[in-house]
Amino acid sequence: MSRYKYPVVLSIAGSDSGGGAGIQADLKTISALGCFGTTAITAVTVQNTLGVNGIHPIPVDFVKAQIKAVMDDLKPSAIKIGMVHSAALAIAIADTLRDYPGVPVVFDPVMVATSGDRLIANDTVSTLKKTLFPLAQLVTPNLDEAAILAEMEIKTIGDMKTAAIRIMQDGCYAVLIKGGHLEGSDLFDVYLNKIGDERIFRSTAIDTINTHGTGCSLSSAIASFIALGNDLSTSISNSKKYIQQAIEHGKDVKTGEGHGPLNHFFDPQKLVKYEVGWVHLAGSNTSL
Repeated sequence: MSRYKYPVVLSIAGSDSGGGAGIQADLKTISALGCFGTTAITAVTVQNTLGVNGIHPIPVDFVKAQIKAVMDDLKPSAIKIGMVHSAALAIAIADTLRDYPGVPVVFDPVMVATSGDRLIANDTVSTLKKTLFPLAQLVTPNLDEAAILAEMEIKTIGDMKTAAIRIMQDGCYAVLIKGGHLEGSDLFDVYLNKIGDERIFRSTAIDTINTHGTGCSLSSAIASFIALGNDLSTSISNSKKYIQQAIEHGKDVKTGEGHGPLNHFFDPQKLVKYEVGWVHLAGSNTSL
């Protein structure tokens, strides 16, 4: 008798004590979309909806041990990497993941806080490019992060395309530049990959301050849809729909005194079943 196997997703990221971003947002997203979430925690933060008040890094060897424990036993179908705060940690993660080739990696290179402050040093950015980018199927910077990675100003969709091409030169297969910070009522995300595929994703801005953890949730959603058997472009499209509805359903909910989280559990299984099409389950393409 065959046994069903959960699609497993590994999140390598920091813990948010406020529950809105980081590992907590990743686990909510992964679970909401029908996958089994596992973690390798890189740092513990003192954080709530008002901001980050402290960061305690986890020892690098312990992060490596967490990754290995999950990979050897649960065998994830996709991996999401969040904020990597040091060059030593980037090297350690890359060294560990090279022992597990073939597992798609979605890397959300968190480098800039909502306030605009840089979170990591220049030497760490350089190390990320050299070590983690070649392992990544997809890198998902926002505009500020893309500007740092591409070493250029980004003000237009054309600039976003140019930046994506530059970022791919560091070894990743594809780039999704999130344009949420561009002015106007419409938001544009630009996707390019190494074989020349290009897509521009357009969405409508939602008037709310409850957007904490959007980037974390998007990257973990993409990893989840990949684990469910979708190709990369479809996974991004499905994830954009999921995030848009998670923001919409959480826009008027008060959680804390600052920037609140998304509503990850608005009814995403309905979204998967009826709006985003086919997924891969238990070894075959099945429409839920």
